[in-house]
Amino acid sequence: METVCEWCSSTNVESVTTSVFWELPDGTRAIEISETPTFSCPDCAMIYQSEPIVKEIENQLYLIDCKLIGKVVSFEELMAVPRLLKKNYFDFSS
Repeated sequence: METVCEWCSSTNVESVTTSVFWELPDGTRAIEISETPTFSCPDCAMIYQSEPIVKEIENQLYLIDCKLIGKVVSFEELMAVPRLLKKNYFDFSS
């Protein structure tokens, strides 16, 4: 299946990994999440994460003890942090 840019609808989209910066749910600090799956569109110059990746990061940050992660964490390391809850009970979208 061909990926289409969410911003300009171009099919000239590349899958890359990059660092993103995320505010923790409690608002106490922001972290850098390195090696995050990302789309890059050379046609409109947008670099963005897909909605499923955004939701995966946000859910994980709600479900873990954020004090266990440092200022910089890779995407894979973040997703491997043990969860305190099985699911995000505040997410009513599913």
